[in-house]
Amino acid sequence: MADPRDEAATSGEPLLEFREVMRRLRAECPWKAEQTHRSLVRYLLEETHETVEAIESGDAVHLREELGDLLLQVYFHAAVAEQDGGFTIDDVARDITAKMIRRNPHVFGDAASGTPSEINDAWQAIKAAEKDRSDVTEGLPASLPALLYADKVLDRLARAGRPAVPAGEGIGERLLALVAEAHADGIDPEQALRDAVRRLV
Repeated sequence: MADPRDEAATSGEPLLEFREVMRRLRAECPWKAEQTHRSLVRYLLEETHETVEAIESGDAVHLREELGDLLLQVYFHAAVAEQDGGFTIDDVARDITAKMIRRNPHVFGDAASGTPSEINDAWQAIKAAEKDRSDVTEGLPASLPALLYADKVLDRLARAGRPAVPAGEGIGERLLALVAEAHADGIDPEQALRDAVRRLV
């Protein structure tokens, strides 16, 4: 099978053009020139939420536009880093390409394929070995939505052989128990609640 990095070398002209557009904007636009990684955080969050909204709307045209706005944020951060003497967008692409190849040995290596669940388990095992985590919450951003954070913690506890059984009568414990129920049923509790609220309104 051809290496995707070789295939990428013969395509991607729009992305290369966009890289040059961002470099020029960073150099010649006063507003863009003064931005930092920290000042751009609010826009990254905003565009991420707008992309989620587009996905849930089912509007492909809207999604295409919002993915472009999200891509802008990635290229903008890379342009800032490049100007500061750090990394470039090519470094970002190179790193994520290597990660995808490394974490998908059933496609790019000798590992046997399997069910989606088995493939996800293998991905998580490779990721855990790379990170060498000693704490189940290590690497989980505290800013994650509470339901998503709880689901990820429960998943990591289960993978570590420490299944958690929420106990208690408080609202937090009852919510956690519902997240555990959703996790056991293979349901994303964050998405389930979002869908329920959408049906309500």
